[in-house]
Amino acid sequence: DWQEPLWVAVYPIAGDATASTRDYIDQLDVATFGPIERFLAEQARAHGKRVTRPSRIALGPRLSEAPPVPPEDGSLLSVMAWSLRLRYWAWTHQSDALLSDISLFVIFHDPTRTPRVPHSLGLKEGGIGVVHAFAVNDMTQSNNVVMTHELLHTVGATDKYDPATDQPWHPHGFAEPRRQPPYPQQHAEIMGGMIPVAPDRATIPRSLDQVVVGAATAAEIGW
Repeated sequence: DWQEPLWVAVYPIAGDATASTRDYIDQLDVATFGPIERFLAEQARAHGKRVTRPSRIALGPRLSEAPPVPPEDGSLLSVMAWSLRLRYWAWTHQSDALLSDISLFVIFHDPTRTPRVPHSLGLKEGGIGVVHAFAVNDMTQSNNVVMTHELLHTVGATDKYDPATDQPWHPHGFAEPRRQPPYPQQHAEIMGGMIPVAPDRATIPRSLDQVVVGAATAAEIGW
């Protein structure tokens, strides 16, 4: 009900064995994720929610093991089995020192080795997010956008884009659905994922400064 802050634990995981990925993870601290806290606070106020600090983020220990990957076939039974394995894996890898509502397991990749990362995901059941991110300082703020998107999945937000094209759906996937002309938009809706600049083209937001929580998403998460 957003009367108290959501406690979010971030667990970094190296997605490869490169020195650059290791060094990037080593320099992470709580301040790295401060923009997420500020974004949620600003957007909550914009939707009339009187909560000073909707979230508190803590940095958990670096993990040496990645979570189980989703099944490729996507059948109902295999997805259910994977979901159970993921929740058990998360339970066994969460830190006893961090009493969190949500756990984000962030797998960092060297972009020179992995220029395109797998899809991230967030599960409401268990409050678990698995985020694939880039281990380079220039991508830290866009990583925060992806982390926020998956964090909001864990509290009930749904995707608002076409998975086949990644194009945001109108109207709920647009930051300004009533804008005339509708293109180009200036911001991304957080669950729309991208900034629509033309009917068949959208750009990736560089930071949370280019993102808003739309009315439909706000309703889904209880704002």
